[in-house]
Amino acid sequence: MQSLTENILRQAAEGDIAAFEAIYRACSGFVFNVACRVVNSRDDADEVTQEVFLTMHRQLKNFRFQSAFKTWTYRITINTAINYAKKKSKEQNRTVEYMDNNEYQNTIQENDASDKDVVTTLLAMLTPDQRACLVLRSIEGLSYQEIAEALDININTVRSRIKRAREALMVYRKKVVAHEL
Repeated sequence: MQSLTENILRQAAEGDIAAFEAIYRACSGFVFNVACRVVNSRDDADEVTQEVFLTMHRQLKNFRFQSAFKTWTYRITINTAINYAKKKSKEQNRTVEYMDNNEYQNTIQENDASDKDVVTTLLAMLTPDQRACLVLRSIEGLSYQEIAEALDININTVRSRIKRAREALMVYRKKVVAHEL
């Protein structure tokens, strides 16, 4: 995410469309990538990205520069993506972590599945909250404290979610290896 000046942020908060477009250009790729990792779908990530920028537009006037703009953006993106994933799970009358075993086996048994496909499938097996914490830690490289600040949760909750996510991935990974042999 490109560095944005406080002046641009203040101008956008005051309604300057050009300044907000500068924020969008600087942040949209970052927001999309984080959203895509949480919701596990490019189409859904597009929806989340739109919602994030609508939220940012409405809430920018409340940004007080007490935290980094990137942290604020993470928080909005992750929370929007988690809420979107939970809503979608409810609409489909199932949750991501209880994906039908047959669908899971069919997905994993594809001969041409790349490592990226396996990672995507494994991430889909986690709850949205676990996936968000794991993505921020392992892919985005945030510290536990930064994750806690971005998600506005206790640092011990971050540790717990990451621990549970890793344990779940170990179980799922064993299933993947067993099916590849």
